[in-house]
Amino acid sequence: MKLSSDAIEVFLSVLDHGSFSAAARALGRVPSAVSMGIANLEAELDLVLFDRSGREPAPTDAARALEPQARHMLVQLRELEAHALALSQGLESRLSIAIAPELLGCDWAAQLGTLVQRYPQLDVEVLCAPQDDALRMLHEGRVQLALVFERSHFDGREGFEEVSTDTLVTVLAPSHPAYESGKAFRTDELNEYRQIVVAGRDAGPTEMRLQLSQRYWRTDNHEVAIALMQAGLGWGILPHALVRPHIAAGTLVEISLENATGIFRLWVDVVWSKQHPLGPAARMFVDLIRKGDEA
Repeated sequence: MKLSSDAIEVFLSVLDHGSFSAAARALGRVPSAVSMGIANLEAELDLVLFDRSGREPAPTDAARALEPQARHMLVQLRELEAHALALSQGLESRLSIAIAPELLGCDWAAQLGTLVQRYPQLDVEVLCAPQDDALRMLHEGRVQLALVFERSHFDGREGFEEVSTDTLVTVLAPSHPAYESGKAFRTDELNEYRQIVVAGRDAGPTEMRLQLSQRYWRTDNHEVAIALMQAGLGWGILPHALVRPHIAAGTLVEISLENATGIFRLWVDVVWSKQHPLGPAARMFVDLIRKGDEA
């Protein structure tokens, strides 16, 4: 049995419009072509789909039983055609994005929702990795895009768009030996205590710039960092959105610095490698996340 998308479209058009002539007008064809198409489909299926005894053809029980599957099949065929066309025009078979864990709260998921409305068959992969690891994957071609904080140095291999800003705050547990309610600290005072630093396994200058203390423990996981801080084992600098619920719960407190701001505002960039040209989906995502911040 061989069914074409055209045969299914003709079948559904007759169901929707109630007659061969009305379906023909909707499809831009002559009624005889529609009538012949239905007859051929009936012969292919060995079923009577329309009762022609009345003035207008009436769908049979068999036609109504096949209707839901036919509609589903037509949608799938249209998606297949659209996907094939997009691939022929250079669409990526997969869009891979690396996101620094500090930025998981950014509005990237909504932008992916808009993207897949345009490319419903697109395979999307989202990886969470410390910033330097995310950038390393970008340059290795493992991912096409990286959502990271602004870098302290310009890399000529990279293209980027600034998409938003994020706030980092200095926090520690109320059980920490240094904590006094309302006390403002100096950086040299904090140097006496262990800092919990979140960085990649092979941390580079991009991530370690937030290391203020000479005494520190390092982890590549923010949940681990928060657990260490809540246990009173160190202080740290983390995104406000990430620690807000812990501050509200009283397990962490935000502190201020006298000789340096306890609040750091950094740009968030979506970055790509100039050595790996972006496909249509990646370009659209960059545009969406940039416009999303402007909205």
